[in-house]
Amino acid sequence: MNSSAPTPSAAYRTTATGTPAGARLLAGWYDTGRPADLNEHLLRYGPPPVAMARGHRHSMPLLRAVEAAGLTGRGGAGFPTAAKLRAVAARRGRAVVVVNAMESEPPSRKDQFLLAVAPHLVLDGAVLAAEAVGADTVHICLPRGRPAQYQQLHTALGDRGRARLDVVSLLLHALPHTYVSSESTSLVRWLNGGEARPLGNPPRSHERGVARLPTLVHNAETLAHLALVARYGPDWYRQTGTSDEPGTTLVTVSGAVAAPGVLEVALGTPLATLLDGAGGPTEPLRAVLLGGFAGVWLPAGHLHTPLTRHDLAELGAAPGVGALVALPRAACGLTETARVLAYLAAHSARQCGPCRLGLPAVAEDFAALAAGRADPDLLSRLHRRTGLLPDRGACRHPDGAARLAASALRTFADDVDHHLTRGACPNAHRPPLLPVPPAEPPEAWR
Repeated sequence: MNSSAPTPSAAYRTTATGTPAGARLLAGWYDTGRPADLNEHLLRYGPPPVAMARGHRHSMPLLRAVEAAGLTGRGGAGFPTAAKLRAVAARRGRAVVVVNAMESEPPSRKDQFLLAVAPHLVLDGAVLAAEAVGADTVHICLPRGRPAQYQQLHTALGDRGRARLDVVSLLLHALPHTYVSSESTSLVRWLNGGEARPLGNPPRSHERGVARLPTLVHNAETLAHLALVARYGPDWYRQTGTSDEPGTTLVTVSGAVAAPGVLEVALGTPLATLLDGAGGPTEPLRAVLLGGFAGVWLPAGHLHTPLTRHDLAELGAAPGVGALVALPRAACGLTETARVLAYLAAHSARQCGPCRLGLPAVAEDFAALAAGRADPDLLSRLHRRTGLLPDRGACRHPDGAARLAASALRTFADDVDHHLTRGACPNAHRPPLLPVPPAEPPEAWR
């Protein structure tokens, strides 16, 4: 990945005149084509309605508004935002809020882009969440490898401090950048002085997290949505999306499309429309990778499917981190998957058997399959091993890798047969398409 935050022009090249219908988080960017500083942010939105966040535990107005809006997390799991707020608010005493802006999925740029063009919307949401759960400190976690992004957020926090805008302390942190460092318990562990590796054992963060206090961890995009719900209310929020999954979401579209970038779309938008929003496919497609490296491959025949958890569940898929990569027919999905699995194996926390032993074994077998070096037992061994990985690790990292591998075996079944019986297909020698970092273990966890 790039070592700095993406510039708006690089991360989003499909700007249009005026604000597209439904744009919310990116409305300012569509209107002006430039990042919003604090003055411009306040002119557009006014100060955060902090008074709305105050209340007595379950009766607080913000919690009720977020619950009525149906807002769910945009970090991958899609957990109801109000339920997380309620769990922390229900604990006694002071709490802590953590903004997860690590975005460790290589195909995803949505949080980087959002923080580049509308940082104060995210920070407003963090302050409102802190007031709602009784926190006096917000920790903002960024990856250490993006110094430009860190400097931009540092400047934004300085502007807010001089304006005396916030009633809580906002602290910025740069963490080691590994695939699993974006897991919520990794952030808590690092903030407590440990390594940025997931914690597999209780207590949960909402019970005892940072400094042993109840801790709310939310993705950056989720908090930006929360800030808008607080200003405009649940009825406004539900004006777009579907009745069961309301609102908009940010999606990073890349691969074989004319204008890769970050889109804001209503939930329920067909996958094909997302590709069109990124300029359309540049050549006929074989499949798309949906949800990042912990996601699944979907055949091109499913591009009519709406972007909702409900509709995608029927295909064994989910929106995940909101990353969509278009794979052309003239590419080898097995080779691309093998590269991803090697990276995921290298970036495991190595804290449990599935990550230390199972995931590397699956990655090695998949590399042999992709190279056409398959032995007679390889396919049955791959199916068995991918079936053993889920629900056995200290975190969900091996689950995601198993899901990706299994979907590749299904979606590219014809290629699997070719690689098993006749060696690697001609497309296996094409230049790589997916943005896979080197398959090397992290240099540091602390």
